[in-house]
Amino acid sequence: MNVFHYPQNDINTDLLFPGKYTYTCSTGPEIKEHLLEDLDPSFAGAVQPGDIIIAGENFGCGSSREQPTLGLKYAGVRAVIASSFARIFYRSSINQGLLLIQSREAVDYYTEGDPVAVDPAAGEVRVGDRVFSFPSLPDEMLEILRDGGLLNHIKKQNALGDDA
Repeated sequence: MNVFHYPQNDINTDLLFPGKYTYTCSTGPEIKEHLLEDLDPSFAGAVQPGDIIIAGENFGCGSSREQPTLGLKYAGVRAVIASSFARIFYRSSINQGLLLIQSREAVDYYTEGDPVAVDPAAGEVRVGDRVFSFPSLPDEMLEILRDGGLLNHIKKQNALGDDA
């Protein structure tokens, strides 16, 4: 598992996925190819399923386009841990099934090379030898994440309703 560390604040959606591709890239593979290309040109080729991003404040600010969250989810990013998130990016990420964890303490403690693990149900992030708590997510949000996003969750709920 890799940890991609971007300590700067205000990483906006254009840095996550350049706006110039908004109308030409719509599938996961197309979006993944351009993820973070203006911030970290090596990201798209290096990211693997299970990887984690650690970032500063106001991560995901900017426009409400869904490509950044869709691309990170498609790339297999396990979680984004940041000091804070833009609200619309946070909700978009949950809708796509991408786990976001707000923990300023974990971000500040992280040093390049530290192992990082997350347990969203317990509300814990382990960075190196320390464990940091964050408010555990409500059961409904955990279900959406487990189901791989809001649309999958709704389909699952509808299928369960059909069997009743």
